[in-house]
Amino acid sequence: MTPKQAIFYGEYIKDGNATRAAIAAGFPEKSAHVAGARMLRNAKVNAAIKAWRERKVYELEITAERVLQELARLAYFDPGKLYDKDGKRIPVHELDDVTRAAVTAIEDEITEGPAFVTTRKQKVRFADKGQNLERLGKHLKLFGESAFSAEVEMGKGAQAADSTIKIQLVRPA
Repeated sequence: MTPKQAIFYGEYIKDGNATRAAIAAGFPEKSAHVAGARMLRNAKVNAAIKAWRERKVYELEITAERVLQELARLAYFDPGKLYDKDGKRIPVHELDDVTRAAVTAIEDEITEGPAFVTTRKQKVRFADKGQNLERLGKHLKLFGESAFSAEVEMGKGAQAADSTIKIQLVRPA
């Protein structure tokens, strides 16, 4: 690998931005998008990026099973687990792993009103981990990119419109 290719590779694996990596490697800004695309097609650079991704998948233990487990955990998350039987919020350090993983922020707003009335407003935000999990799933080719549909007509004559079944099959990538 040439020094320019090595710099491109090092920069590209930081954020996956080929244009930015090309600029960092010394290509002119005006044509960096073209140079970045060309560098990604280069056999040595491509092989190095592929090897890096494979190492990361192994190091981070990114597997189809783990991604699907996390998707299921988020899909079945129960916000009720944030509170005890009396309706008081459970401290974060006492939450179970599934609940803690789904919470991104907890904000408490306490206001002292007239006649010593205290108002407590709680805001709980949940993670939108779906986008990152989807990216991992696409990286592992878990989700089919191409789908096809078919309509099957089950009846004849005037009732045919009432007996049409739509079928959508997703073909794995």
